[in-house]
Amino acid sequence: MSRVGQKILIVEDELDLVQVLRDYLEKAGFIVEAQTNGPAALASVKQHTPDLILLDLNLPGVDGLDVARQIRRSSEVPIIMVTARVEEADKLIGLELGADDYVTKPFSPREVVARVRAVLRRAHALPNMPETLQAGSVVVDLARHQVEIAGKPVALTPTEFDLLAVMVAQPGRAFSRMQLLEATQDEAYEGYERTIDAHIKNLRSKIEADPRNPLLVETVFGVGYRFHGD
Repeated sequence: MSRVGQKILIVEDELDLVQVLRDYLEKAGFIVEAQTNGPAALASVKQHTPDLILLDLNLPGVDGLDVARQIRRSSEVPIIMVTARVEEADKLIGLELGADDYVTKPFSPREVVARVRAVLRRAHALPNMPETLQAGSVVVDLARHQVEIAGKPVALTPTEFDLLAVMVAQPGRAFSRMQLLEATQDEAYEGYERTIDAHIKNLRSKIEADPRNPLLVETVFGVGYRFHGD
């Protein structure tokens, strides 16, 4: 069940689709707002602070990728991209900009509701772990959903936070991409393993002194990734 009062912002210019998504999300217990273009969406994010954004990439005027880029400059609000673009590169670009998930048109509205719930769950807690994890200079506070590196706070998206927490919980262990997907995504998510690469790239840009030569999140060639505790 959704938390009472959780607000979903739909950014979509197809009004029929907006109405369908609104109906399903409201029946699931969410408060829904909709905008049809990028500038209005950006203004709404600042004014109303949604808990999650469903963002269409093919918006009139300002492209959805540009909207995501501008949102990420000041907010870590979860973003699910809604796209008719089938090219893998487009999806990866969106993920690299900080989106947490994506759905491809045409889709089932029930699937969208499931993904919204999954991303929001990840944004608030990880089960079966102690409240605080620490490896070297990295502290992951699961209860407060906060990360500190050498005493300095670092803002992460829900997916980036979950990836870091999973690896910090077992420093030195090599995780495959599929293992990281399974550990951080809901069972309803049918993810492509390489999307993990995009999230790892974003994570490194925020926690590594030199993201091109990472010392914390290491690549294990032929396998995936591991966290190297100090």
